[in-house]
Amino acid sequence: MSVTGSLVEAAWFVSEMTWKTWWALVLGFTVAGAVQAFVSQDEMVDVLGGSGVREIGLGSFFGFLSSSCSFGAVATTKSLYEKGASPAASLAAFQFASTNLVVEIGLVMWILLGWQFVAADFFGGAVLILLLAAAFAHAVPDEWFERAREHVRNLGDDGGHDHGGDHDHGDDGDDWAEANDWTDKLLTARGWRRTFRNAMNEWSMLWTDIAVGFVVAGLIKAFVPASFWTRLFTLAPEGTLAWVLLGCVIGVAVGVLTFICSVANVPFALVLWQNGIPFGGVMSFIFADLIVPHIVNMYRKFYGARLAAALFVSIFAAAAVSGLIVHYAWAGLGLIPQQGQVGGTAPSGYTTVLNAVFSVVFLAQVYVSFFESRGEREKATTAD
Repeated sequence: MSVTGSLVEAAWFVSEMTWKTWWALVLGFTVAGAVQAFVSQDEMVDVLGGSGVREIGLGSFFGFLSSSCSFGAVATTKSLYEKGASPAASLAAFQFASTNLVVEIGLVMWILLGWQFVAADFFGGAVLILLLAAAFAHAVPDEWFERAREHVRNLGDDGGHDHGGDHDHGDDGDDWAEANDWTDKLLTARGWRRTFRNAMNEWSMLWTDIAVGFVVAGLIKAFVPASFWTRLFTLAPEGTLAWVLLGCVIGVAVGVLTFICSVANVPFALVLWQNGIPFGGVMSFIFADLIVPHIVNMYRKFYGARLAAALFVSIFAAAAVSGLIVHYAWAGLGLIPQQGQVGGTAPSGYTTVLNAVFSVVFLAQVYVSFFESRGEREKATTAD
């Protein structure tokens, strides 16, 4: 195929993936924005000080509620850790759940890959969180964590490149969030304006990652021959333990080297799955988004080089092992689809309707976030 033909193929793949996932992205970011508007960070810190199963479970639950891009997840985790949350509840449970066990990635995964992958994501994510908590308890010295906490506290307000510290724009923020109960906040226009603005803040953090992820996936699908992946994923005999283990390790390595984060991983995971990577390797690839180089650099800035290295090694190993466990658990249950087979997308008519509905929601969010907020700021300036 000519270069022009390959570029056309890549463009078609990107447009197709965008069409299929648009409504899911808008819905996912809206849900994330609502939770951020109605749940304060201080309420989470109060129950995340321990390292037991309860704290890990709550950290995972709060992470699921605090859905964010990888940058936002790392920045919010840094705030929780600085305020006293334990490593297991924050750096393991909350941080991983808030970027990998969330509504938007589940919706996109269901649409592009199928429900088996969504279920595997949540099961494997729970396994990974437990593995990380165990590693933090038994393999990483407590002294490292204490020095890292001192390091992040010494950074001060200007110390970190905080991509996701404040999801609210144009309101008085936490004072309002903490002074009202859930019912009051849910039934006010102000609460939903905050929701829409938070959703747009998610878009502002993540749209470049999504765009890059879709484009990279399209270019790789169009330009990298299937024979390359075939050789890469058949270095060990297919169906053997070595094949699955190698596929999981390669999945994590590819995840690190592609620099792609969060939901933007899913289209590339589709390409890998269609080109022969084991089922568990797909999951390991998706789990690797928290150790891409620019995220590891954030760890270094926040916690120091030593703990950054420990986080990289721990997450790399946990992602590979989790993928391996998921693969054999799903194989035993007969839940692994035929190699390369995908499914789960809504019928085309439903996709059209859902895209139309959520495009209206998106336009409302744009209006509230940019035009209405600008008017409020102009009025405040005039009053001053």
